[in-house]
Amino acid sequence: MTNHVVNYNQLIKDCFWEYSMSSDDILALAKSDDLKEQEFLFEKLLLNSTRLFKSMEIFDRESLSHLISMYAVPKFNHDFIARRKNMLEYYFLDKPLTVNELKWTA
Repeated sequence: MTNHVVNYNQLIKDCFWEYSMSSDDILALAKSDDLKEQEFLFEKLLLNSTRLFKSMEIFDRESLSHLISMYAVPKFNHDFIARRKNMLEYYFLDKPLTVNELKWTA
């Protein structure tokens, strides 16, 4: 993935409005060897980013694949989060799209 397409100002506005985060802080989370830090960033982006696919490009392909696969959708706000996770699975992992409203009809 290439980080030049990531709009850090938008990420801060969407996902980190309650924190004092810089673009360097966000990139450090994405590149961290600490899985918990990557999971924190992934969940913030999944739940709040207005540019979901572009924002996920902050992660390298291997990390993103792992984060998507391992993410357990919580009971709270389940339908919304499950849809967004499935969109990521479809877009990045080539898995089936289960969100009926987004499927093409013949």
